[in-house]
Amino acid sequence: MERSRAANVSLRATPLWRIRVFQDLPRWLLRATAAAGLIASARFAIAPPRTQAAARHGAGVRPADPEAAGFASLFARAYLTWQQGDPEARRRALEQFGGSGLELEAGTQPPQQGSQQVLFEQVVQEREPQTDLHVYSIAVETEPQGLLYLTVPVLHRPGGALSLAGYPAFVGPPISTPAQPLLQAGEEVQEAALRTVVERALRNYLAPAPGDLAADLAPGARVSPPAQGLTLESLQSLTWAVAASDAVIAQVAVTGPGGARYTLAYELQVRDVAGRWEVAAIQMEAT
Repeated sequence: MERSRAANVSLRATPLWRIRVFQDLPRWLLRATAAAGLIASARFAIAPPRTQAAARHGAGVRPADPEAAGFASLFARAYLTWQQGDPEARRRALEQFGGSGLELEAGTQPPQQGSQQVLFEQVVQEREPQTDLHVYSIAVETEPQGLLYLTVPVLHRPGGALSLAGYPAFVGPPISTPAQPLLQAGEEVQEAALRTVVERALRNYLAPAPGDLAADLAPGARVSPPAQGLTLESLQSLTWAVAASDAVIAQVAVTGPGGARYTLAYELQVRDVAGRWEVAAIQMEAT
């Protein structure tokens, strides 16, 4: 008779607190997850996260809407164009811009005599009084009335459809302030060598004479001379730019084709290379 083999059994003492922790762990994890969800919900309700677009909106910056701006410009052109003896042409041109509640031809009746043409139109100002509603101020050069300013309200619906949001209005030009220089001028440049290089470089830049200009340019200099051919009459002033230690501002008197005279201002980036001044850029940023 075969003897039964006794099983090896070992006993190990486990602290009671550890047993309780293992038993309660699932319940505590569930409670922690629920608490985190409640905290997150409260946070979203009290201070919802702002998307990048919302942050820009709050800062007063409106995303560009080229489709709505183009729609307003085309309407302004059709609205201010009429041809004596062919009223149907204007009516057809305005049909595509019809808005809700607007009269035929957007409420206009051109004169029975005479014609008007639009030479150019340009959006000069935009505001967004409410979501998807743009109000454009458009400068329109007409013949024979001259320069007119027209505001055009455009609704850009979520599906992409564009429509007039009301009648246009004639207004004045945008309110402006006195011109401010791009770079604030500082002290007058006293170094005769630098003044000579700047005057010579600008003379060859305006001519344009790229071969002669190259003698005063730094390696890799960035320049894009005007094509019409200008004559530098005099260097009226040369000052250091306050915001850039390597830039000067040159104010010059220039004569153009046909004898037209101009006062122009150019920003030049300059470098002192072993006691010799070189021009790194003219009216653009050097790289």
